[in-house]
Amino acid sequence: MDSNSESGIIALSRLGLTSGREAKFGGTPCDRLRGVMRIRLSALPMVLLFSGFVNVLHSAQPNGSATPGAPHLEKRGAATQLFVDGKPFLMLSGELHNSSSSSLDYMKPMWSKLAAMGLNSVVTPLSWELVEPTEGGFDFTLVDGLLQQARAQHQRIVFLWLASWKNGMSSYAPVWVKRDTRRFSRVIENGAEVEILSPQSTAARQADARAFAALMRHIKQVDAANHTVLMMQVENEVGVLGDSRDRSEAANRAFASPVPEDLTSYLQAHRDTLYPDLRALWEANGAKTAGTWAEVFGENKRADEIFMAWHYARYIQAVAASGKAAYDIPMYVNAWLAEGKAQPGDYPSGCPEPWVVDVWKAAGQALDFYAPDLYAPNFVEWCRRYHRDGNPLYMPETRGGAAGAANVFYALGEEAGLGFSPFGIDSELDDKGELASSYRVLAGLAPLVLEHQSAGDVHGFVLDKLSRSVDFNLGGYAVHVTLDEIFGHSAENGFGLVMATGKDEFLGAGKGFRVSFKPLSPGEGQVGIAAVDEGSFEGGKWVPGRRLNGDENDQGKAWRFDGRQVKTEKVTLYRFE
Repeated sequence: MDSNSESGIIALSRLGLTSGREAKFGGTPCDRLRGVMRIRLSALPMVLLFSGFVNVLHSAQPNGSATPGAPHLEKRGAATQLFVDGKPFLMLSGELHNSSSSSLDYMKPMWSKLAAMGLNSVVTPLSWELVEPTEGGFDFTLVDGLLQQARAQHQRIVFLWLASWKNGMSSYAPVWVKRDTRRFSRVIENGAEVEILSPQSTAARQADARAFAALMRHIKQVDAANHTVLMMQVENEVGVLGDSRDRSEAANRAFASPVPEDLTSYLQAHRDTLYPDLRALWEANGAKTAGTWAEVFGENKRADEIFMAWHYARYIQAVAASGKAAYDIPMYVNAWLAEGKAQPGDYPSGCPEPWVVDVWKAAGQALDFYAPDLYAPNFVEWCRRYHRDGNPLYMPETRGGAAGAANVFYALGEEAGLGFSPFGIDSELDDKGELASSYRVLAGLAPLVLEHQSAGDVHGFVLDKLSRSVDFNLGGYAVHVTLDEIFGHSAENGFGLVMATGKDEFLGAGKGFRVSFKPLSPGEGQVGIAAVDEGSFEGGKWVPGRRLNGDENDQGKAWRFDGRQVKTEKVTLYRFE
């Protein structure tokens, strides 16, 4: 056996695609051969796929991909950004309803309307059941049609691979998988099977991984020159619903077994940066480095959740790795967020909630980041929970309408987001709506937003009656942003972003707020407004509009963005004693 083949099998073992015995190649050549032959025939295509691609999980290529210009994530100054064709790309997206993209005829009139709203990319569901309707029989007609339609309207795609799980359930698996419950085992709850594939199922993992690898090979064949496909979401909101963990015999045996060393070693090595809740739970049980799941994490539902997170992560990291071996573009998973006092099982237990993201990271390196489906009212707090410890912020699902029109400025400005994507965008096809207004302004600003994300000198904000103001230092000034108020009338909400563009010069966009400036230190004189100009960016160039003075800057007291419409403005300051 050549070194590439052996390395490929070892990589499969690390991902859990073979048993421990199959990974032991010591001893005589005959022993080595017997070890290889024990691999199930259904896993052989994966072995071949991995041969020569072992470094896909560990490589540190500067551009993150073996395909020139292919989408990849790159750390650029203060931000991690998506690069496409060698340049940073800001995703102004929307996610389609679950079933919309299953029909090319249904989608055909949608693309131009999405483009008219200012979108440059669309999160597009793609189901395993349609890609592999019979085992081993792949049909990429839908994939090719969606790519052609998107390109015609200059749109990019993030494909959402609906395969083993969607919203915790397994409704998108092909019928040949659903029927064969003996081969593709299911989660057990209250002594009965439910329609959730068990992450303990090696056969299900291998079948999903083979299908995903075939899909990624095809996408590379038809899209490597165009880069229409920006990223892949692997599964959707995974986890066990209805119980805190799988109660199948295989799962019970695994739960009673020692916690894998890969996880305990990770907890030790990353102790100082672990999510606080995870670290507190681990340390409350003695910070053990060996023991069963209950011994290491306690007899509680949180231990069940961590156990499920590990097994879902191992499964999905393996699926993602198989796809990356075929075509290495960014891949992520998303999370159904646990709100309030919800317990594991009320939301999908094992989903990459912020307190178990470390568990997912310990399970493999094929996934590039972890994304919240953010519908919760405490938007800012959830953004911060995910934008931490090297995890860039992207939300494939969130609110649209007025809420989305505001939140996008915070996500891209304050949290250096990769993009923004309201769900059900095909129900919001209004090119004069609030979301479209925000997107059009941000489309013009995108190159500058990306530049200043990297420089770390851009701030975004969302204001309302409960959170009326925000303060930060920027461009050598203490900046105070508050809801706009003039002549006794106050805006009820406001949003926007501000960036420093030069000495005493700032650029801002949004509506319903006003900005004032002070020196950073006493004794540096006073600050006045020299000029405020509204305008827009067209083809990357600033096109000035009105010079704003008088009531429009409150007689020189503030840089104002009134609440009537989203605008882009520049301000120049001066100092005096």
